[in-house]
Amino acid sequence: MKEATLFAGCTPEVAAFGDRIIGVGPRARAAAGRSANVVKLRGTAWPGLIDSHIHLEGLADTRLTVDLAGSASLADCLRRVRAWAKPLKKDAWVIGAGWYNDAWPESAFPTRAQLDAAVGGRPALLRRKDGHSAWVSSAALRVAGVDGQAQDPPGGSIDRDQAGEPTGILRETAIQVVAQHLPAPSEAELDAALARVLDELAQLGLVAVHSMDTSRALASLQRLASRETLPVRVTYNLPVADLAHAERMGIRSGWGDQSIRIWGVKAFLDGSLGSRTAEMLDGSGLARLSQADLEEIAARCAKAELNVCWHAIGDAAVRRALDALTPHRNAWRSWRPRIEHAQCVHPKDMTRMAKLGVIASMQPIHAVSDRELADREWLEVTKNAYAWRALERTGVRLAFGSDAPVETADPLQGIAAATTWRKEAGWHPELALTRSSALRAYTSDAAYAAGMEDDLGALRGGKLCDITVVHDGKVEATVCGGRLTFRRKRS
Repeated sequence: MKEATLFAGCTPEVAAFGDRIIGVGPRARAAAGRSANVVKLRGTAWPGLIDSHIHLEGLADTRLTVDLAGSASLADCLRRVRAWAKPLKKDAWVIGAGWYNDAWPESAFPTRAQLDAAVGGRPALLRRKDGHSAWVSSAALRVAGVDGQAQDPPGGSIDRDQAGEPTGILRETAIQVVAQHLPAPSEAELDAALARVLDELAQLGLVAVHSMDTSRALASLQRLASRETLPVRVTYNLPVADLAHAERMGIRSGWGDQSIRIWGVKAFLDGSLGSRTAEMLDGSGLARLSQADLEEIAARCAKAELNVCWHAIGDAAVRRALDALTPHRNAWRSWRPRIEHAQCVHPKDMTRMAKLGVIASMQPIHAVSDRELADREWLEVTKNAYAWRALERTGVRLAFGSDAPVETADPLQGIAAATTWRKEAGWHPELALTRSSALRAYTSDAAYAAGMEDDLGALRGGKLCDITVVHDGKVEATVCGGRLTFRRKRS
């Protein structure tokens, strides 16, 4: 006979039977009964933390390719590339991500000539930290047929030198011109890397994530789930390129189970601050989708009962998103449109977001990395950038995440960024959140943003037993569905 479990020693104590909570606080011990399995933990028990915007496939890829995150300089970056490429076959692709030229002493974008020497003439594609630019070698351009006569694709651009030849930097949709030629990892390689990623996310205190990935990741997640229970719940948001497939099959938001489910459709309206492609009201940046296409996607998603998760970083992109969503207010019962990132929002559009019920799916840790660049590129509008408190005050619901692997997936760092960091840094401290507001954005409001508020986001009887226990500023334990998915070893 199945016994109840009592998570004791933490505050509050929690009792569970199976995967559901049956008692919290003073009632937990009585609800669990004398025969309960007792798990002793120390610290404060929070509702399980949820990452509302993450790239599981991207995190898995960092285990399979050269990781350039944290490169201190161009020379350091090239050293890592050279070491990775050396044992590869002469015609093998060199694939990687994470370089960030704005953190280098020489902050200019790198060139293909520099990369050619490091990769020994091999084809190479290295995505910038934000994923909105890629650095490619001459061999990669040849494979893709990109030369001085090549035209920029819609929604993308090919950087060129004074002679009109490609420099080796591709932005936005131009990346795919080369990326479509990349070899894919085997299913076994991807599954192993993804399993490792999920375990690491549980160690960070996460019980659930909202992933923004391709169908390749969804297939891998299903294979993993068929073997054993996943340590982290996954809400999958499909790319707009797959919308027609979902329409044809009649998939709706919420299809799946508590382990893996489908929720929204991800589309890119613009680029990023770092790649200088965020679409701004001053006319700078790059629109990746026309307004006509955007309106068509909104109408199709509303009709299909599929939510939207639209990437919009610049204030112009956010405004275009709201324009396209306006005709579809309350399109269906669980219509919960989201703007992903929403890094710069005009004050008038904050009010529109609230009235339309549009959720701001944001990543506080971006502000820490972007502060200097934002002041350099957006000085006139930074008072409306990463504006968590202003959005909350206007009535916009916030759902927080990390955008990993662009940033760290550590939710405790995200909470610190949203609260104390802004005040300590003296960077528009009026936009900082209280601790309770930041926690809500990682718990109950994150659950709402994926239609799971009946099951997640609070320590309450009847909810799924998902808990993050924090002690002395560190995750002590993670519980998902009543199972201990991580416990810190005590020294």
